[in-house]
Amino acid sequence: MKINRWFLAATAALFVTAGTSLADTAKKAGREDSSFGALRAVDASEVRKDAEAWLKSVGKTDAGTAAKMKTIWESDRPLIDRVAATLALGDDAAAKLLADGRNPDAPAPTEVPAVLKDKSKSAFFRSNLALAYGRTLAGRKVYEEALESLSLVKPEEVVDPASYLFHKAVCEYELMLKDKAEQSIDRLLVDVTESPERYRMVGALMHFDMLTWQEKDLGWIARKMDNIQRRLDLRRGGKQTQKMQKEVLVRLDEMIKELENQQKCNGSCPNGGSCPSGGEGAGSSPGTDKSSNPQRDTMGGTASGTGAVDKKKVKGSDDVWGKLQNKERAEATQPLTGVLPAKDKAVIEAYLRELQKRSNK
Repeated sequence: MKINRWFLAATAALFVTAGTSLADTAKKAGREDSSFGALRAVDASEVRKDAEAWLKSVGKTDAGTAAKMKTIWESDRPLIDRVAATLALGDDAAAKLLADGRNPDAPAPTEVPAVLKDKSKSAFFRSNLALAYGRTLAGRKVYEEALESLSLVKPEEVVDPASYLFHKAVCEYELMLKDKAEQSIDRLLVDVTESPERYRMVGALMHFDMLTWQEKDLGWIARKMDNIQRRLDLRRGGKQTQKMQKEVLVRLDEMIKELENQQKCNGSCPNGGSCPSGGEGAGSSPGTDKSSNPQRDTMGGTASGTGAVDKKKVKGSDDVWGKLQNKERAEATQPLTGVLPAKDKAVIEAYLRELQKRSNK
């Protein structure tokens, strides 16, 4: 079973006492796309030979390059860093790409660089440059393009599979791609031998955090708002960010309506106060029609379903919000925020204040 597989993998990450019996058990629980212990980091001396051969193939055989190469490979930097430095030494496009990726003042990329897709370049060059570049972008929280870059190659094709799977999992986790993140973490914890303890620990923590995720609850809203803020920090206020903002506003509106419905019927609503399918205007008064597919009420109801609402009633909510008086805004949000933990209440109130600022501009 997958849960047993995860338990064994997490145990291996948290306690370095697992032996042959753990490996045998994990093998039995393995999926078809995983093979226990199959991914290994390439020996540094072998990678150096490949790097030197690549430099020679691009015509970098002068004494100056050889001296720089010697300095790079005699350092104690991580293996992928030494490979990245070698690629930058031998290819101007790679050097510029990595420099721009590390520069916090450089605009975040909006597409995968063409050099990573250039089939005229060697596989050694393309695969390891994709890893180095994707890892760099992940450090800047440019998760979309980092994930696209990493997805161009496979962990078996890079010199450091652990780094590849870890940074891929981080991107998928931050972008709320739960299933994909779990697959990457699974391979990191089970398939990669001798991966750094910090990767294994963080991977296990991400997995156990995702076990608590529920669709469109307050945690979902908070994660969505974090992503919106991240995109705005990257100056990505386009259609995708606006779509995410609308999703948050629609869900907040749903939750407010559900709480209002519960208050009106004193907890005796047949569907727990959830908005009926089609929105408030689809049937009789709110809370009195039981939908065949009501939204799961994460605030205390028991029904489940799609929870669709009338889009006309929430269209332009972000514009209207900024025009409300302080008293009106307080009255509108009190049913929702009044029952929240302090942390969640602060998150939603901060987001609504941000909406007000933008509407007043």
